[in-house]
Amino acid sequence: MEASDYKSNQYVRFCPGCGDHGILMSLTKAMASIGIAPDQIAVISGIGCSSRMPHYLAPYGFNTIHGRGGAVATGVKTSHPELTVWQMSGDGDCFAIGGNHFIHEIRRNVDLNVCVFNNRIYGLTKGQYSPTSPKGFVSKSSPFGTVERPFIPGELVLGAGGTFFARTLDVDVPTTQDCMVKAHAHKGASIIECLVNCVIFNNGAHAWIADRELRAEHSIVLRHGEKMIFGKNNDKGIALEGLKLVVVPADDPRVLVHDAHCEDMTLHHMLVRMGQSKFTDVNGAEDGLPVALGVIRDVEAETYDAAVSCQIDEVRNAAKIHTFDELTGTVEQWNI
Repeated sequence: MEASDYKSNQYVRFCPGCGDHGILMSLTKAMASIGIAPDQIAVISGIGCSSRMPHYLAPYGFNTIHGRGGAVATGVKTSHPELTVWQMSGDGDCFAIGGNHFIHEIRRNVDLNVCVFNNRIYGLTKGQYSPTSPKGFVSKSSPFGTVERPFIPGELVLGAGGTFFARTLDVDVPTTQDCMVKAHAHKGASIIECLVNCVIFNNGAHAWIADRELRAEHSIVLRHGEKMIFGKNNDKGIALEGLKLVVVPADDPRVLVHDAHCEDMTLHHMLVRMGQSKFTDVNGAEDGLPVALGVIRDVEAETYDAAVSCQIDEVRNAAKIHTFDELTGTVEQWNI
């Protein structure tokens, strides 16, 4: 399969320079790498710029109403467990109006691949602040700066009992593609926070790590089983000092080895928070830690769709009535 096999014939209407182009490219490359035929894939979305994705992809697609992508995706996967289901959503669509559906698809551990496009702004409705906009952010709906503390998506996922969480950048296609392939391999709710730029309403939203000259110093790509090393010269590492993470020289014996499969989420929680002070407040206070990218958590657990399918089989096998004719034979009958 080639990436082009997963593209539709529709003109892509993302704005020139929009980070969504990078996610679309990564997704088609990931689908080709996985190799599942387009007619065995369903792409579900809500409303927003990110939610246009089903139109640009060859697999089956459904553009639902605002915030309800998770509910429909759950229904699709539960009724057709043989399908590979991708859900496309944005920080407004997923964390605001769709927040209830989002936490419950994670809690249930439905076998879905969820890409959340986080540009920290409402792009389609022209520039209102979103649940991930930093405190103090000035927008059309917060002219004096928002007074709200934003969500850190990774914390939300772990708080709902998430089994898979990854974070990636729109400009880093290889890492994004790798996260998507691993999300597909994971059985359960796989959440990928895609940090994307809105060139029109929030340009430079993630410039602190997206800029090519800054990325190596301000971010770290985590890989299971490998040491947490980063920096332009790979000369820095992440270590645990007491109950907090710190930056140490790469040759320090305390440098941690990433374990994405650890059931205990204590360290995973620390990793999703690394470097987030730069993103949660417009003043950009730094904690000296890089932003964690790549697959942060990937653990096994029973999936909702598999449990439902198993329950249906158990009920059918235990039932005394298996057909409609058998059912009608159990009730009183008479001839007229």
